[in-house]
Amino acid sequence: MAQSLSADEVQSYRREGYLSPVAALTHEQAVEYRRHLENSERTFGPLRPGQKGTRSYLLFGWADELVREPAVLDVIEALIGPDILVTNLTIFAKAPRSPGYVSWHQDSTYLNLQPDDEQVTAWVALSEAPVEAGCMEVVPGSHVLGQLPHLETASPDNLLSRGQQLKVPADMTRRAFMPLKTGQMSLHHTYMLHRSGPNTTADRRIGLTVTYVPTHCRLTSHVRVSATLVRGIDRFGHFELQSPPKIDCDADAQAAHADAMRSHSDMRSLLRSGRGGPIQLP
Repeated sequence: MAQSLSADEVQSYRREGYLSPVAALTHEQAVEYRRHLENSERTFGPLRPGQKGTRSYLLFGWADELVREPAVLDVIEALIGPDILVTNLTIFAKAPRSPGYVSWHQDSTYLNLQPDDEQVTAWVALSEAPVEAGCMEVVPGSHVLGQLPHLETASPDNLLSRGQQLKVPADMTRRAFMPLKTGQMSLHHTYMLHRSGPNTTADRRIGLTVTYVPTHCRLTSHVRVSATLVRGIDRFGHFELQSPPKIDCDADAQAAHADAMRSHSDMRSLLRSGRGGPIQLP
């Protein structure tokens, strides 16, 4: 199991904006989480981004357990401190030999936080994720650019729910792939430019992105949105705290999930209009 990050690893993350690979789950744990995920798909239907595949920890006990894995949180704590919230989880599952991809974007486009640079995304591999399977690719050091303009585009193969992609050209001469073994994870900064390509292998490529923020972060949007406390104490109350599901995908869990999805959608609508903060999406 993983231990907390070394001083050199923390320094590398601060300098480059990402860290990979990082030990997270054992291989056996990852296989078991994949089994739970695929059982949920068989029972409740596809877990797609923007639907049940987003904020799945409000619907399924296994997803809530995953975002609270001690080995994962030990690493996150080394970067943002001991009081930790989860604001999002998205399941990105690419079918074998499929054209699905994720366009160049920044995670910060979805949240307008203060302080604005303390969001960390953990990308947890529940399958092998080599370059050929469409692992994540980053532009090292691009997090120093801050928030860049994005467009929303329509593409059936883009796995992002609104087809978000970088609007302005950026220097991408220095790029790095982040291949992962089953159970490993990568970490990236909220402003990191990143993407992933199609899966050309014979197996599903399953990755879960989990958004962690310290409890002292707040949204500048007028819309109050939800988060889940996964470690420590929330002394600030900037988010509406939500509890784990008692029964997978029952009426209460679906209502809590729908409420969370609605409030986050309302917040993004404000951001796109320019009335919810400085981020503007044309």
